[in-house]
Amino acid sequence: MDEDKVLMDGEEDGQETEESFAALLEESLKNRAVRLTPGQKVSAKILQFNNDWAFLDTGQKGEGILDIHELQNEEGEMSVAVGDTVQVYFLSSSGGEMRFTSKLGGAAGALQMEEAWRSGIPVEGKIEKEIKGGYEVRLPGNVRAFCPFSQLGIRRQVAPEEVLGQSFSFKITQFGERGRNVVVSHRVLAEEEQRRKREELKETLAVGQTVKGVVTNIRDFGAFVDIGGIEGLVPISEITYGRVEDINSVLQVGQEVEVAIKNCDWEKNRFSFSIRDTLADPWSMVDLNFREGGRYAGKVVRLTPFGAFVALGEGIDGLIHVSKLSRLGNGKAVKHPQDVLEVGQEVLVSIEKIDRDQRRIALVPIGGDAQVNEEAQEVEEALPASYVEKPSGSSMGTFADLLKNSGKKKRR
Repeated sequence: MDEDKVLMDGEEDGQETEESFAALLEESLKNRAVRLTPGQKVSAKILQFNNDWAFLDTGQKGEGILDIHELQNEEGEMSVAVGDTVQVYFLSSSGGEMRFTSKLGGAAGALQMEEAWRSGIPVEGKIEKEIKGGYEVRLPGNVRAFCPFSQLGIRRQVAPEEVLGQSFSFKITQFGERGRNVVVSHRVLAEEEQRRKREELKETLAVGQTVKGVVTNIRDFGAFVDIGGIEGLVPISEITYGRVEDINSVLQVGQEVEVAIKNCDWEKNRFSFSIRDTLADPWSMVDLNFREGGRYAGKVVRLTPFGAFVALGEGIDGLIHVSKLSRLGNGKAVKHPQDVLEVGQEVLVSIEKIDRDQRRIALVPIGGDAQVNEEAQEVEEALPASYVEKPSGSSMGTFADLLKNSGKKKRR
């Protein structure tokens, strides 16, 4: 019995030892880092800096190192901080030390350029001059390369001479004749970065979120804005609360703007933004800027069969109903507002009613030869400045000025 018990205990101990070893081996294989190959691109987290190197966590055993100069701008300032994630390329490993780069530069020569071409590692290049079909680019080691116009960026430069003397990161797309026939592309890298940012945005972007972007194109119907990874449309109606006749008078290509996300369709690659939603709603200040019975200067912005819409301020329009326009027609009934008014005309109005819930303002025109001088005097003497002046942003002058000018025109 005792021998049997000892044998069984021994078998159980051996089985437990074997299972423990198998579990440890499986865990070891699971955690073992994948071997990197030269030119392989990885994401790395910056651990710390010293005078020469940035130390990286790449998920491998041991730390990686990156020349600190690659992380500095032209003024020598750091473009990243400890804890940031950067995209780097594996170069080599020696003595447990892994060397990475974000791009090849410095004293690298033709052999290194060929290796960069084979490995897909970016290289730093300076645009020297414009030549037929593109640019001549000087790479490290005084290697000359050609970059077609279409390969400099995702969008073609408006003025090719603007980039002369500038440095960019390039990917070598063709390498021949021992470095005498080299073609490079910056666009390939820009598109790779755009795809990476797009995937990040797909995880974080949500309708209603406010982000910064850059205007990339202006059309009659709106403006396209790049928020870093995706490009979306700001319709003309979403640019501001007021009416926009010419988008170019409000926005310029290259301008940085803040937009609110209105819609995201990742499958169809369609995105819509709004600049207006990031601005203060003018109706929230309507009680401070306007009052019923107050007299104001305005500008006719739209004529319809039922009345004339008049802009009183940015995003605040009022309606003069056609039945109220007889005063401008010498007392005769007006069949259509266009008989007495035209778009762009400056008019003098009084607010009859403000409907805050419906965001509507009913207006009554002020006019008539006999009343002009008398009403101008009443405006200047009896009303506060806030009621006789056009809200900020107008160039039409005060209400009283317009009233006086109207009287002068009529007397002529």
